[in-house]
Amino acid sequence: MSLLPDDHYVDDAPYEPEDGKAAGGGAVEQSYYGLMWRKFRRHRLALVSGVFLLGFYILLPFMDFIAPYTANERHTDYLYAPPQAIHLFHDGSFIGPHVYPTTARADLVRFRWDYTADFDHPAAVEFFCRGGKYNLFGLIPTDRHLFCAPAGATVFLLGSDRLGRDMLSRILLGAQLSLTVGLIGISVSFLIGITLGSLAGYFGGTTDWIVQRMIEVLRSLPELPLWLALSAAVPSHWSPVAVFFIISVILGVLDWPGLARSVRSKFLSLREEDYVMAAEIMGARPARIIRRHLLPNFTSHLIASAALSIPGMILGETALSFLGLGLRAPAVSWGVMLNDAQQLAAIEIYPWTAIPMVPIILVVLAFSFFGDGLRDCLDPYKG
Repeated sequence: MSLLPDDHYVDDAPYEPEDGKAAGGGAVEQSYYGLMWRKFRRHRLALVSGVFLLGFYILLPFMDFIAPYTANERHTDYLYAPPQAIHLFHDGSFIGPHVYPTTARADLVRFRWDYTADFDHPAAVEFFCRGGKYNLFGLIPTDRHLFCAPAGATVFLLGSDRLGRDMLSRILLGAQLSLTVGLIGISVSFLIGITLGSLAGYFGGTTDWIVQRMIEVLRSLPELPLWLALSAAVPSHWSPVAVFFIISVILGVLDWPGLARSVRSKFLSLREEDYVMAAEIMGARPARIIRRHLLPNFTSHLIASAALSIPGMILGETALSFLGLGLRAPAVSWGVMLNDAQQLAAIEIYPWTAIPMVPIILVVLAFSFFGDGLRDCLDPYKG
């Protein structure tokens, strides 16, 4: 017995979507990017890593303000000073943030510096105070800092190095170069990789053969010796800014083959699609087809690839600077700081000189987790 139209059931309940579901329990249609975001939120490590990296990059222009000292400000009476703590209570009473002044004494038996704190005279930490001069955003000259050491005392939260420079300030300011080198390097890598990969995948033939041979030649060369050779060719009299940019370009130039192959393989499959053939029949130029029809279908994969490639750029700069062939003093980066901690004897006596390894590990892990999360959510219909 068939149902007549009058027998059809119609639910009179209003449509009230809640958390991606209709009132009756059915799924609500979402956009592709909405599904991606929903799946990305389930990847807790990737979400936390993304927030961590976003906050770090937002704070980069303000690192000079946050740091209590300038990068190369020396305190000759506090060589290898140990980390200091900021206290809130003194003799059981709350007196606000303060430190205890320390005095240095040379231990001629163990050949090291010993510091003794004066716990009878607390010194209040100053906030929004005047300190070393710097250029905010690289443009506005100022000397305001978030917090400073009181007169007659120091505030070395992570200790000082062999020249009496504050480790915390140098780590914060070194982040500006160490984290930026990855962005510049990946920009150069993407420009070369996407251009050559697109040409090879779309045109094929001789163009594809030439690009593939270039990739094979570059990938056959040992990576680290090639980095060392190109970095050693940088003139020693160049300014730190010039060295920084040339190191970024070198890292980007050597990183494009993998991306080019990914783009080529994707284009080889996409160029046979009906919408691409329709655009060709309508007379669209190859540049327009690549830009408007092919690359948008590959954008999400490029974003994930960038997130996974930036850690390699950061580690590359760190390795070159650690070996003395990358950035050089007075430039400050995490690799330059580790270059000062090459002596195992110094690390054994003053272990805080190896602290720059911690932000490198955290940032590289954050990029890796973030990239994994992006890669997993690129196909929201899977899993």
